[in-house]
Amino acid sequence: MKKIFSENCNLSSYTTIKVGGVAEYFAEPKSIEEFYYLIEWSNLNNQRCQIIGAGSNLLINNIFIKGLVICTKKMKSLTIDPYSGIVEAEAGVMLPTLSNSLAKNGLQGGEWAVGIPGTVGGAIYMNAGTENLSLAKNIISVKVINNKTHEKLEIDKKDINFNYRSSSFQNNDLAIISAKLYFEPNGNLQKLIETTKNNLKLKTEKQPYHLPSFGSVFKNPENNYAAKLIDDIGLKGFKIGGAEISIMHSNFIINNSSASSKDIYELITVIQQKVLQKKGIYLQPEVRMIGFDYPN
Repeated sequence: MKKIFSENCNLSSYTTIKVGGVAEYFAEPKSIEEFYYLIEWSNLNNQRCQIIGAGSNLLINNIFIKGLVICTKKMKSLTIDPYSGIVEAEAGVMLPTLSNSLAKNGLQGGEWAVGIPGTVGGAIYMNAGTENLSLAKNIISVKVINNKTHEKLEIDKKDINFNYRSSSFQNNDLAIISAKLYFEPNGNLQKLIETTKNNLKLKTEKQPYHLPSFGSVFKNPENNYAAKLIDDIGLKGFKIGGAEISIMHSNFIINNSSASSKDIYELITVIQQKVLQKKGIYLQPEVRMIGFDYPN
């Protein structure tokens, strides 16, 4: 197969917060075959392989990242059966695309996902969601590649462990290729399209979507909200370098065009320390980190 990766690729344009180091090897497979080949290649060449989606909820250190980084965003095949409610989505399908397509096909249950700037693969890996809704509810099965044996498998939902903003994929050697999902068919088309539009409007009014950010930085602690805790101790608008806690929503860190990964990492740490000191609560990041000595 032809060479389908580039070398020494700057990753900052592949993250929504617009920072990141340089990947030794980088690839954007367009098909499952290419994806499979890349995983095989990295194993045969003893290269570490890391997979990213839309790069939201991701902080990549501004260093040289050894090995292969695969971005799934071009794997975006989406098949919807409006009668049965069965949906097949590749890992790179964006959640807003999925949400809008579901509404147009009269399928209900995906309206909440319209404002989340992630991919289907990323959403399953992180168990991304809003309030108490997440994609896990709609999963029938997930197709994966075993990174070690190169075996292709289909895993039923009952064999996947989903918790708040976490899944068993964070601790196993399986790379997500695609998912089979179920959404309730025969919904009111106009109502679904309207609800989806309104959900996006509400998100953009309350969150700084016009600026580079991760999306939410911290998981909400039990019976509490990370944004409220950060607000309560007066950190809204606090800055380190070019990284700032958004004045629109305190659980968002924005990049004012010049933030380094170090600025952002330090800001995350300061928020954790201050909230722990003043509220006695340790905020856990939702953000995945690459190239840091931070437990993911």
